[in-house]
Amino acid sequence: MDVGTDLQSREGELPPTQPEAVVEEPELALHPGPREYIRVAVILAIATGFEVGLYYLKIPHTAFVALLLLFAFIKFSLVVLWFMHLRFDSVIFRRLFLIGIVLALTVYLIVLFIFGALKL
Repeated sequence: MDVGTDLQSREGELPPTQPEAVVEEPELALHPGPREYIRVAVILAIATGFEVGLYYLKIPHTAFVALLLLFAFIKFSLVVLWFMHLRFDSVIFRRLFLIGIVLALTVYLIVLFIFGALKL
């Protein structure tokens, strides 16, 4: 049997998740479909558009940097939760990523203060 013709005949057809696989890995039943991933990708694109739009607004530099950091945190969270499937994994992984983003933002803010990009 030619593998190429077999694959062409089943193009667009996704095999259902086997019940045995769901018993072994229960999180397989919880994963969203393609529509959810597209929705998250659109939200990420809109957030990126807002970030670009912020550049053209006449707002104070400190507010500009704070808003960019906020958008970075939102986008990081969405990518980690959805595309890295952290939303469906153990709570310990969520905590590790949360500690990582808090540490990264803290270091970034310290550097911004040291070099005078942010002033209180």
